[in-house]
Amino acid sequence: MQYIPPSNLRGHDIAPLLANRGLTLDWFNEHDFDPHSTANVARFTYSETAQLVPFHYRSAVASLPQLRTWIDSLVDTAKEAQAERGAPIAAINTGPSLLLLGATGVGKTHEAYGAMRELAVTGVSARWAATTAADLYAALRPRHGIDSEAEFRKYRDARLLLIDDLGAERKPTEFTEEINFRLINHRYEHHLPTLMTSNVEPKQLAERLGDRVTSRLAEMCERVAIKGTDRRRNAA
Repeated sequence: MQYIPPSNLRGHDIAPLLANRGLTLDWFNEHDFDPHSTANVARFTYSETAQLVPFHYRSAVASLPQLRTWIDSLVDTAKEAQAERGAPIAAINTGPSLLLLGATGVGKTHEAYGAMRELAVTGVSARWAATTAADLYAALRPRHGIDSEAEFRKYRDARLLLIDDLGAERKPTEFTEEINFRLINHRYEHHLPTLMTSNVEPKQLAERLGDRVTSRLAEMCERVAIKGTDRRRNAA
C-alpha cells in the first residue's frame, strides 16, 4: 500500500467521522512512514473514497444507528480475516448489505455518502465503486468502442458498491431488468457488501425490480426506512 503523508483536507471535516470511531485527528495525521499502519490505511482509503464522493456530500456524516452497526460489522469481519491470514492490513472483501428506503429528499444519499466517509477512516481498507442506477444503465448500454462487459465487471466485482436511486425507472425495460438481476445475483452469491438507496415503497419493489431481484435483496439486505420531509425543498 502506498504511503500517504498527512494532508490538509479542506472542506471534508473528518473530525466528526473520527470521533464516531473513538479516533482523533492526531492519530489520523500520525507521520510514522509505515504504509501498513492503521493510520496510513485510513489516509490512503479516505483519499480514494473522497474521489468518489460528490462535492455536495464532501462533509456528510451518517446519523442512522443501522449504518453504524453495518460499519462495525464490516470492520470486525475484516479484522478477523486479517488475523486468520496474518495479512499486513485488514481489508473488506465480504459482508452484509443495506437498503435505505424513503421518499425523495429525506437524506438517503447523504447518509450513504456519510457511511462511505466514516468507513474510510477506520483503518480498514475499503475499495468502493459508486454510481446511480441511471448512470449505471447509461454506462452499460452497448455502444461502439466500449466493452460493456468490462464496464459491468467493475461494478459486479467491486469490494464495496453504492447504488443510489435503485428502481427509479417507472417502466423497467428488458435491458435494465437484466442488469439488475446479473448485478444483484452476483453480489448476493458472493456476499459482496452493497449499499443501496431507493425511493420506491417496499410493496412496489417487485414491480420495479422483478421478483428475482426483490427476493435476493430481502435475504442479503437489512432494510432501513428513513422518514421525514424533503430537505432540499425545506432548504430552498
